[in-house]
Amino acid sequence: MCAGCKHESSRILPVVSRTCRLPRRRGSSGTGAEPPGEGSARPSGPSRSLRVPPRLRGPGRSGEGGAGAMKGAVPGPTPEPFPRRPVLYRRPLPSPWSFSKKSHPFLPKIFRKMSTQSAKERPESLHFPFLDDEDTISTLKESKTFFILRGLPGSGKSTLAQAIHDRYKDACKVISVDNYKITPSIRSTIPEEYSKVDEDLVDYCKRDISVIVLDDTHHERERLDQLFDIADKYRYKIIFAEPKTQWRMDCLQLKEKNQWKLSVDELKKMKPSLEKEFLPMYFGWFLSKRSSEILRKAGQAFLDELGSLKAFKKESKYFASAIDDPKMKTDLTSYFVKRPPGVLHCTTKYTEFGKAAGAEEYAQQEVVKASYGKGFTLSISALFITTKTVGARVDLSEQQLQLWPGDADKILPTDNLPRGSRAHITLGCANGVEAVQTGLDLLEFVKLEKAGNKGDQVGEIGGGKLLYFDNGMWMLTLSKKIDVRAIFSGYYGKGKLVPTQSTNKRGSAFSSCTII
Repeated sequence: MCAGCKHESSRILPVVSRTCRLPRRRGSSGTGAEPPGEGSARPSGPSRSLRVPPRLRGPGRSGEGGAGAMKGAVPGPTPEPFPRRPVLYRRPLPSPWSFSKKSHPFLPKIFRKMSTQSAKERPESLHFPFLDDEDTISTLKESKTFFILRGLPGSGKSTLAQAIHDRYKDACKVISVDNYKITPSIRSTIPEEYSKVDEDLVDYCKRDISVIVLDDTHHERERLDQLFDIADKYRYKIIFAEPKTQWRMDCLQLKEKNQWKLSVDELKKMKPSLEKEFLPMYFGWFLSKRSSEILRKAGQAFLDELGSLKAFKKESKYFASAIDDPKMKTDLTSYFVKRPPGVLHCTTKYTEFGKAAGAEEYAQQEVVKASYGKGFTLSISALFITTKTVGARVDLSEQQLQLWPGDADKILPTDNLPRGSRAHITLGCANGVEAVQTGLDLLEFVKLEKAGNKGDQVGEIGGGKLLYFDNGMWMLTLSKKIDVRAIFSGYYGKGKLVPTQSTNKRGSAFSSCTII
């Protein structure tokens, strides 16, 4: 509707300028002033008259203010007639709801937001932290993540995949097995067609696509193991997601909904493998790619500076294998030759795919279910090394402690350490040492602190105080904590330590510029 003259925008109008020049309707309450004709001055005061284009005047209408003038016109000076122009026709304006951010980038934000479905508008079956929580979404965009969708055919996986793609836009790629014509079923071997799926998946991994959605039933452990190996190789974290539709396990309804026309019996054969929750080797917070780089650089700087200190060289007997020349700095990057597989992380609960004591109970806690796939910010308060490991000390918040098992800080039944004392991120391990040792080493520091041994202050390096606790135990307490962003999820791979990607002159698997 035109402002001031109250004409419907859908009416076909002759266009002579950007502003409608049709006469006001009788009784119009518009307050906007009429624009002047081209080349004429704007009339002022209440005596201004309405102008009617000559081509709109009917027979007997000789001009404004005469006998044939339109009723309701205000007497006043007769303006110059409009110049003749070609008659154009205006299309009806589209509804604001048809605007999209992509096709109308010039629109105000309020219109652009209309094209994105809000959390309140989404059905209950599409409520997940990675779709609703803005902190989680921003963390995932700076991470590398596989979303592995699981469920029976027709349960709503493709709808969920589309919702993820709509949320992450260009940062997301969806690989739907349906497009490769692979029929879901119980089978003895994995079909050869999956090799093409993996080719496309690896291509996305090499391009560092932030979010890769894998839309398949994923009811076979053999197939999942193949995906876990790819995730480890390219350092992607994994989030399992299952549809929350009411019919997801109702084979009678799924028979009508699945595109493969599978029978009820065929669906029932796949159902048992999808009914039980697939537990990881361990739960934990997995750092984003950007946060991993920040922590890696901080750890590398710590090792480089520590290895060049005279105070460290005096105690270098504990790191004898890292010394080439006593006059040169100690090469600690060649000493810590292994790193954990996959993404840098802080483990909460070791579950061993459901076999560990208390695994099922931990996984069924409401706080664990609600936090799975959600973003968190962890606080790094110190970096430390021992003769076995190098790691980062994590200070957990009250909210994060809810995900921390009560027995995680106990090695002996008599241990009584503050909850969260063992929270750490492993940065590297000496040859022959497993990553679990990092947490045990950190507990030794905590026990010494509890006993009153705060360590000998050696000096200040790298933005913190360097402390020595004897026996090759060094800790750098940071003057300013490092905040890192992470996603709470699980690790589902084989869990074997892997060498770093480069070799140096000593033949070590460690590069001189990276320890992660």
